[in-house]
Amino acid sequence: MSDKHLSSQFDADLNLLSSRLLEMGGLVELQIARAMEALSTFDLAVVEQVMEDEHRLNAMEIEIDEELSNIIARRQPAARDLRLLMAVSKSITNLERAGDEARKIAKRTRRIAQEGAARTINIAEIKLSGEMASQMVRRALDAFARLDTVAAAQIVQDDHAIDEEFRAFVRKLVSYMTEDPRTIPVGLDYLFIAKAIERIGDHATNIAEFVVYVVKGTDVRHVSREQLEREALGTDD
Repeated sequence: MSDKHLSSQFDADLNLLSSRLLEMGGLVELQIARAMEALSTFDLAVVEQVMEDEHRLNAMEIEIDEELSNIIARRQPAARDLRLLMAVSKSITNLERAGDEARKIAKRTRRIAQEGAARTINIAEIKLSGEMASQMVRRALDAFARLDTVAAAQIVQDDHAIDEEFRAFVRKLVSYMTEDPRTIPVGLDYLFIAKAIERIGDHATNIAEFVVYVVKGTDVRHVSREQLEREALGTDD
């Protein structure tokens, strides 16, 4: 994740941190995949697996945070190294929150299955956006591991597609519920699921933005897509 340092132990610390971040990201990807599988099959055993994974994810967040604190205390990093460690800290927070959204998807899926309303609404947009969100998480982690600002900028651009799928599903959902009020309870459950997927995409986007922050030294969390792209594709100072 970082240039070589005079201290080989510092390099070892950073490499371990990178491995733990990617390990945590892999668990989040698994959670999302299982949540989407549960949504497709309404298999309550898969729902419970998502819930169990949440405990592991929370424990990993605490462990990595502790290691980060130890590295900062021992090494007193400055400049890009400090930005890198701060970005790792913020990224694990986003991963944990993405895992929370996967858990919400699983919980709503369990409710839909238990109420026997699984097949009343076409959820093609939800399934597509779920696949897109999972891919964004994977690509964001890859961009972070390689500190690839070009890939990071593309992820931010792609988040727009998930937003479009969400809006399309909401329009369809309103139509369903207007035509048949009996679909309102399950429709609201699906709305929460769609929103959870959109938020997973947002968390992946946040991680991508931290890549630009590490490499360029610019906080791009609240700038326009165009400005972020200019920053990501520009030359180093």
